[in-house]
Amino acid sequence: QVATSARQKEVAFRDGNIIHASAINSTEDLLGNLLLKRGKISKADLDKAIALHKQTGRQLGTTLVDMNLFDREEVVECLKMQIEEIVYNLFSWQEGEFKFVEGVLPKKVPIMVELSTTNIIMEGTRRIDEWVEIQKVLPPDDIILKLNPSPRAKRDEITMTLEEYRVLSLINGERTMPDLIEASPIGEFVTCRAVYKLIVSGLVQAAGKAERKNEEEIQNDEEIVLSILFALYNNCFYRIKSLVETIVGDENPMFHKYLSGFRNGFLVYFPGFDPNADISPTFDRFYNEIIKIPPAVRMHTVMSALENMLSNQLEYVFYFLGIGPYRQAINLVKKEVSEPLALKRELVKRYQIDENLINSVKKAERVVKLVKGAS
Repeated sequence: QVATSARQKEVAFRDGNIIHASAINSTEDLLGNLLLKRGKISKADLDKAIALHKQTGRQLGTTLVDMNLFDREEVVECLKMQIEEIVYNLFSWQEGEFKFVEGVLPKKVPIMVELSTTNIIMEGTRRIDEWVEIQKVLPPDDIILKLNPSPRAKRDEITMTLEEYRVLSLINGERTMPDLIEASPIGEFVTCRAVYKLIVSGLVQAAGKAERKNEEEIQNDEEIVLSILFALYNNCFYRIKSLVETIVGDENPMFHKYLSGFRNGFLVYFPGFDPNADISPTFDRFYNEIIKIPPAVRMHTVMSALENMLSNQLEYVFYFLGIGPYRQAINLVKKEVSEPLALKRELVKRYQIDENLINSVKKAERVVKLVKGAS
């Protein structure tokens, strides 16, 4: 079991393989929705199956087989995809409580599948790296996508995967990225990857902005950007702090020197703060401190300070712990940023939040090269 205050997931293993996964407070594990999106079942039949499922308490997949709407193999295929989506989503979590219970099988799961845990871990790790590149190409959330009427193909024939073809069939000049993800039967990551490849290949292009929602439905952009910045750098600072603490120990003078970098301005609102201070890192406290900065220079001040702070931390790790821990820190930073950067892609691009992070890493890399070159 893995849980946060808002989400909870359970993953069951047998003989080292994943046999079941479920998610609470999430819609991603609804088998019925998956079947509906894939055109495998009508809304009326699904409603009947759900009603019977609730009456009998039997698993929805079993109910669908009992009603002769599907054979067992079709349900197993969709269950595998459902489990993969649930588990892959865990790779974007930054924190959570973990509990392992041995010798207990999931209840009311007569149809079990078997997935290689090793393959799932390898794919999940690969997706984290790939997601950063995909994000650079995907349009903002309010941009409508359409087919390119004059694609520049190098050959007369265009080759695409089944996933790309499925997503291509959903692009109608009316849907935005969130609309495509909602309508797609193949999950968020695979859908985004397919759109990325279709754009890069020139088959799909932007068709203009969708109509804006009512002002009452639009949150303050600046507050949203600050929340993304807080989540992004919060993740990075915490992981670097944990790495340094693990290597040198919390009683080492080097560790206390590292913590001293958090003892000025709004930087105390991050998890590297002085443990003897009377404050703790929360977004509300961070935000209340930030709005004291004059609006004209607020975002520039915040982003410059965070950019410099992250590069300084990476440089610190290199100077005092060496190239190995430094590379570890860089990898931790890259892994931690995927979820925050996936929030509000339009704002991420407009405020160049991703560029801010890249600049931090580049600054540190330049220092490392200079030091290594001089040694």
